[in-house]
Amino acid sequence: MLGMINLGRGQQGLIILLSLWALLYALPNILPNSALVWMQKMPSWFPQQAVSLGLDLRGGAHLLLAVQTEAVLNDALDTMVDDVRRRLRDAKIKYTDLRQASGTVSVIITESGQMEKAQQALADLRQEFNVISEDRRISLSFRKESALTRRQQALEQSIEIVRRRIDETGTREPTIQRQGDDRIMVQLPGVDDPSTFKRLLGQTAKLTFRLVDDTANPNDLAMGRAPAGFEALPDVEREGGYHAVNRRVMLGGDQLTSAAVSYQQGAPVVAFAFDSLGAKKFGEVTRNNVGKQFAIVLDNKVISAPVIREPILGGSGVISGNFTAESANELAILLRAGALPAPIQVIEERTVGPGLGADSVEAGRLSALAGLVLVLALMLGRYKLFGLFANIALLINIAMIFALLSVLGASLTLPGIAGIVLIIGTAVDANVLIFERIREEIRNGRTVFAALDAGYSNALSAVIDANVTNLIASVLLFALGSGPIKGFGITLSIGTLTSMFTAIMVTRLLVVWWVKATKPKQLFV
Repeated sequence: MLGMINLGRGQQGLIILLSLWALLYALPNILPNSALVWMQKMPSWFPQQAVSLGLDLRGGAHLLLAVQTEAVLNDALDTMVDDVRRRLRDAKIKYTDLRQASGTVSVIITESGQMEKAQQALADLRQEFNVISEDRRISLSFRKESALTRRQQALEQSIEIVRRRIDETGTREPTIQRQGDDRIMVQLPGVDDPSTFKRLLGQTAKLTFRLVDDTANPNDLAMGRAPAGFEALPDVEREGGYHAVNRRVMLGGDQLTSAAVSYQQGAPVVAFAFDSLGAKKFGEVTRNNVGKQFAIVLDNKVISAPVIREPILGGSGVISGNFTAESANELAILLRAGALPAPIQVIEERTVGPGLGADSVEAGRLSALAGLVLVLALMLGRYKLFGLFANIALLINIAMIFALLSVLGASLTLPGIAGIVLIIGTAVDANVLIFERIREEIRNGRTVFAALDAGYSNALSAVIDANVTNLIASVLLFALGSGPIKGFGITLSIGTLTSMFTAIMVTRLLVVWWVKATKPKQLFV
């Protein structure tokens, strides 16, 4: 028997194994819900996951978030002011007018003879900052590449924290993707009211623990005036009330290991615990400041300012206030997920109703079925038995698409359905090329085996070329596109790969089996 229509046992076994795997893993997508409940009782290796539906098919909320990365640079420059102050004091350099404005930290060295010494004290900052000396003024501003790196890090960190906050709510199958240089796209299937998520995502949740000056004049605080080293921050429990809070942060929320809703005297509170280092610092602060107020500050608002009655050495405590069960749970989620490196603003919001999603699913199902039936009928009518082989391969191809989407955890969107409909039409192209080439070889007087071998051999290069160019286009759609285009691109990419396998290998296996079983003297292709 000739080469192209001769498959070894190992090749045949691999083709059969992959086909059975595809049928098995695609099974949850066609079974009724009652059968899916039964499948959940099967062993863990047994496929139970159906393809998840995207926002446009299932309904839900779509949010586009803008990360204000400029705030990250401003915070870094504010920190740099303190760093410059410390360096100059350590070097015993006299200075004045140290400030940060318009993205630049500047300082005036009062004695011109100390300029060189000041430049040396700030020398190692040149790796990240442009350090410019002019007369007796030294200015520091971010290098372009350093600013870009900080912005990218802030965006990546924001995506991770957004993901953690949403996961903490128990929302299933959210889609969280980066868009551009400073935006995050969030899709929440099955969510009708995104207001809770907007509150969760809109808070920076920067938690700090700081001491309070309880001798400050309330009227001065209301005017924004606070003693040196302190700042006036509003009290969320007292409307119009303020606290004089020390600018020095004693502890940060990044040292928390847990936060959960608890109850004290029937009222909800948030119980928290520090890591070992945080617990040690918390114990030292409370031991050294018994009798003083200790402010718990969230996003520059004092949510609680209890008096330290005694040292707290266990590394845990509670945040009390006028909480409801819902607001306490939201705060616990924020603290567990961590603080955002920069404020986030919701700039676009859409809600897709489940009714519209159901209509889209039904329309997509009907179009896919109609296309499938027409293609199956056309192939069967034109190529008879070989058309049946092609149809079997097409059904296995569709099963492989759904199996891979299930395993990869990809969501099926309306453009994804369009990609499947397109694949149904193009998947048989390879078989058409092969069958037509076999017909041509028969007309040229070749024997059955020679015609089959020549048909597969000579059509193979054209099949591969056509599918590779299609694959390149679909990969580019996925890599460079966004939203619906990505959904179309990923489905088309998967479908192109599976159709190459089924069209070349599955139909070839069926032909080999038929040839070996019947040893035909002529072909009716």
